Amino acid sequence: MSDFSEELIKSTTEDDQGERCELSGTGMHFPWLQKHIETVATGGKKEKDFAQTTSACLSFIQEALLKHQWQQAAEYMHSYLQVLEDSDSCKRQAAPEIIWKLGSEILYYHPKSNVEAFNAFADRMKNIGVMNYLKISLQHALYLLHHGMLEDANRNLSQAETWRYGEKSSSQEVLINLIQAYKGLLQYYAWSKKKMELSQLDKDDYAYNTASQNMLDHSWKTSVNLGALIQIPGVWDPFVKSYVEMLEFYGDQDGAREVLTNYAYDEKFPSNPNAHIYLYNFLKREKAPREKLISVLKILYQIVPSHKLMLEFHRLLRKSEKEEHHKLGLEVLFAVLDFAGCTKNITAWKYLAKYLRQTLMGSHLAWVQEEWSSRKNWWPGFHFSYFWAKSDWKEDKALACEKALVAGVLSGKGCRYFRYISKQDHQVFRKKIKRMKKLVKKYSIINPGL
Repeated sequence: MSDFSEELIKSTTEDDQGERCELSGTGMHFPWLQKHIETVATGGKKEKDFAQTTSACLSFIQEALLKHQWQQAAEYMHSYLQVLEDSDSCKRQAAPEIIWKLGSEILYYHPKSNVEAFNAFADRMKNIGVMNYLKISLQHALYLLHHGMLEDANRNLSQAETWRYGEKSSSQEVLINLIQAYKGLLQYYAWSKKKMELSQLDKDDYAYNTASQNMLDHSWKTSVNLGALIQIPGVWDPFVKSYVEMLEFYGDQDGAREVLTNYAYDEKFPSNPNAHIYLYNFLKREKAPREKLISVLKILYQIVPSHKLMLEFHRLLRKSEKEEHHKLGLEVLFAVLDFAGCTKNITAWKYLAKYLRQTLMGSHLAWVQEEWSSRKNWWPGFHFSYFWAKSDWKEDKALACEKALVAGVLSGKGCRYFRYISKQDHQVFRKKIKRMKKLVKKYSIINPGL
């Protein structure tokens, strides 16, 4: 065990080791730590029970991690390693995964850690936690990718790809597919670089044909690795995007559309806003009919009504010839502005101010009243308070004028926000404020005197 524990970072320097710990042939010994362990949950009475000791260590490690005390967490880990010798077979089998997760977290953030230490720890854990070999290999590869070590990561994934233990289980199969897919991403990265190189070559150049053939070889390998994974229900955004980009590059529009459609609409896959975003962007590139685009964004609206594409959705609905789409266009704008993150979105307020006028001019007062009835008790405080009027006018006068127009139409001339903005005398915005007052007087949905 002492050999294994040496893979963890020694968090104390030579100067203070004498005060805080002693190093012996049996591993690290911390008198101050032992004192803590002996008194945990015993009221000061010594507790020699093995399980109690390891449980105490685990609690100390978790607390140190929460407080980002990486050096102290590393010291506790030295004592926690004894759990590998626990007489309880269940705890002994679960220990390698716990040690890996905690140890990798410590080594990732420890100020004295480096790639070599992490590699040594990962390799040792793969041998000790054989049942977690694939998970550890995948996380190890991601760590290497994070540090830009692409070749090492690819070699790590190749080793894991051929690894087997016992009978092949369904969980092993998913992990192997995931490992192969990450290999596919690395191959996609190489393909992308070759695509960039190809774009800089003359098509009549001999090197162009060679580079084009290399790209084709990489794309075939990548397709095999990525294609298997995205058939399994899950959220595979980066893999799907890479695969679709390659299909589009080689002119397989039908294949790309099929992949994206299945990813968005197949009931076996979890609900995923990005799936609908990818499909919408693809259809938009294909110049698909407006009705098709609307149908895709309508589902995204139901999942994420505050998404930035909702303003584009509103524009599509506004251009539609269907009255139900015009009504939905008003609903979409109100829904966007229900969210705190959109309160300063001047485009949303401009759209709402303009669309309120158009809706009321079109004799659809009921549409506005329907949307306002569920908001009249909280939008005034949320959007149209005196505080927000002063703040908005100071930060963005154009935004304040748009909001004031909406506030006046919905809440009347008595609205605090509208009253504050309408009293401002500013050379640039004087005409805009005057026009705003006229519009509120004409289109306010409540009695102007209230």
